[in-house]
Amino acid sequence: MTPRPVQANRKKNRLGRVLVVVGIVLLVVFLGVAAAAWAVLYKPATEVQRGKSVQIEVPSGASTAKIATIMADRGVVQNAMMFRVQTRLAKADGKLRAGVYDLATGMPYDLVIEKLEKGPPIKYTTVTIPEGFVLGQIATRLSKEAGIPKKEFLALARGGAEEFAVDHPYLEDAYNGSLEGYLFPKTYRIKEGTTAREAIEMMLDQFDREIANVDTSTATSRGMSISEIVVIASIIEKEARLSKERPLVSSVIYNRLERDMKLEICATVEYVLPGNRFRLTWAETRTPSEYNTYLHKGLPPGPISNPGLASLKAAVAPADTNYIYYVLTGKDGSQTYASNARDFAKAKRKSKEVFGQ
Repeated sequence: MTPRPVQANRKKNRLGRVLVVVGIVLLVVFLGVAAAAWAVLYKPATEVQRGKSVQIEVPSGASTAKIATIMADRGVVQNAMMFRVQTRLAKADGKLRAGVYDLATGMPYDLVIEKLEKGPPIKYTTVTIPEGFVLGQIATRLSKEAGIPKKEFLALARGGAEEFAVDHPYLEDAYNGSLEGYLFPKTYRIKEGTTAREAIEMMLDQFDREIANVDTSTATSRGMSISEIVVIASIIEKEARLSKERPLVSSVIYNRLERDMKLEICATVEYVLPGNRFRLTWAETRTPSEYNTYLHKGLPPGPISNPGLASLKAAVAPADTNYIYYVLTGKDGSQTYASNARDFAKAKRKSKEVFGQ
């Protein structure tokens, strides 16, 4: 018996309604999944203006998930989960480096990942160490301008010569293990994060390069060691106010040593006294110290400053003079030199007339 047309139409209508309902359900499910996916992968973590400069610090040991959250929260990327997905696709997971980065909001994921994988840009600080600085002054400047811990630097510089002597053999003679005299004064470009040890190595390496330009043959033929040359240079650095007078001061030092006279140089006493002064008092010249050349003959046991190249050269090439005295007589830093006590007394009177003390 053939079905009635009305019944067939009813079945078709019911099937159509079922398909429509199923379609609507599938659409709702799809939209729900899409919305969830959008929320997970595309929804911005924060609303910020694009292109705004932002500095981000990635902590040492941070996971990719942690880094993703930091970047998304600060608006560098839109979504933390998408950042993680993109990092995985770029095979950079676990390769993102700690450090401080200058970034911008709304950056492309691949560009951020590229920068973090490469690491933060290396930053340098320019630090000038003047000729004649002593260890304490060097440590203070490096700490202030390059962030090198002062205490750590001084611990190595004042007693760690033995640790550096393998690469710098002349340090075997360093007095009390001090690096005074060997940290070459210069303008240095110091990389961010440089340690005290690395800074010292840098300055010792520079000393090696500079001393190679000094003809020490004459001095060493007299039986002088590199350390003694540095001691003389350190005195010249402190005593000569004008560069052209360095060889003259050097000649006075050599002449007094050859005559077995005490050097009686103020700078050697000032090295162990706090503060600054224009002249030493008689009482200060009695200061008990092995550095005091008013009390002890010969050179002080170690350098009293860190000399530059000109003073190192003067230390091995003194002027040919008979001078055994000098005194500051010019406001431009010039000194009067004398070969006898009478002329020296006259120069001292002139100095008091000029400086009033």
